[in-house]
Amino acid sequence: MKRINVTRSSMPRIEEYIEEIKDLWESRWLTNMGAKHSELQDKLCEYLSVPQVSLFTNGHLALEAAIASMKLTGEIITTPFTFASTTQAIVRNGLTPVFCDIKADDCTIDADKIEELITDRTSAIIPVHVYGNVCDVEKIRETAKKHGLKVIYDAAHAFGIEVGNKGIGSFGDASMFSFHATKVFHTIEGGCVTYSDKSLTSKLQVQKNFGMINAYDYPEIAGNSKMNEFQAAMGLCNLRHIDEKIQKRKKVVYRYIERLKGLEGITIWHEQDGIKHNYAYFPVMFDKELFGKSRDEVVDKLSEYNIYARKYFYPLTSRLQCYMGKFPIQSTPVAEKCASEVLTLPLYADLSLDDVDMICDIILNLR
Repeated sequence: MKRINVTRSSMPRIEEYIEEIKDLWESRWLTNMGAKHSELQDKLCEYLSVPQVSLFTNGHLALEAAIASMKLTGEIITTPFTFASTTQAIVRNGLTPVFCDIKADDCTIDADKIEELITDRTSAIIPVHVYGNVCDVEKIRETAKKHGLKVIYDAAHAFGIEVGNKGIGSFGDASMFSFHATKVFHTIEGGCVTYSDKSLTSKLQVQKNFGMINAYDYPEIAGNSKMNEFQAAMGLCNLRHIDEKIQKRKKVVYRYIERLKGLEGITIWHEQDGIKHNYAYFPVMFDKELFGKSRDEVVDKLSEYNIYARKYFYPLTSRLQCYMGKFPIQSTPVAEKCASEVLTLPLYADLSLDDVDMICDIILNLR
């Protein structure tokens, strides 16, 4: 019985990648912002419709650097319904996360509840575009402007998404994208920060390169998070095929919707109006009382067939053991409910529709 994981990395033909990296054996310039790094940076500015891109070795360090570059202090309002990285980046910068509840319909931060969490210690908001669902960017902008707060979006799930023909990475003061191997677009590992304020360019450069301006001048304490040339080469290859891959993912999503929509006890992902989507994930929520089986029972049944869906996100980051007793944990009942019911089903460009039908049949036979 073949194994079906929740995701599977898209890759170019091996011949294409080999052709892309061949000249590295001539230049021997393998890291430290080489030619491929610069080329990918330029191409991503164009594809994402953003003015500035700074590449990093992974999305987590990109987010850490964005926070550090803005010299934020005190508290940052964020969501607990996210991957551990979001909260870890805040805490590792010496800041306190303040958890805002989410909206039940799309799992993004509830922008109407942000203002009540703002104190004189709040310096920023870090909302998360979840599953490719877009936050209420206008309400967040208004709130941030009113209180003089920075906004850094965690856009790890949002590569290529547009809102009204405007690249999602152009909202807020900065956005972080993850290019991890499991994402819609990847550079094996990798990530970037997009931004409009050109003064951030040098600040992000310092953050990713040991805190130094030149070989003899180190004004900042920082680490090493530069993207290397082999990562950039994979990105250049994958970017050539990204639109095709997204269309394949769309077909998978539409088959799931066709098979699972309208069923009692199952809430499935739906497209937001006015958004160009990337079909990054297919989350399903299972209400045990109405469906008859819990989310965990569905996970167990799928695993019997070598199908590995993911409880994503579970647990909430506000419930992670590493934070217990370190700062107050706000009540987020909507997020708690979503975390107990959500399951992301397998989704990747090469997943066959026959496999989608098999997954759906297993779920439907549980009723």
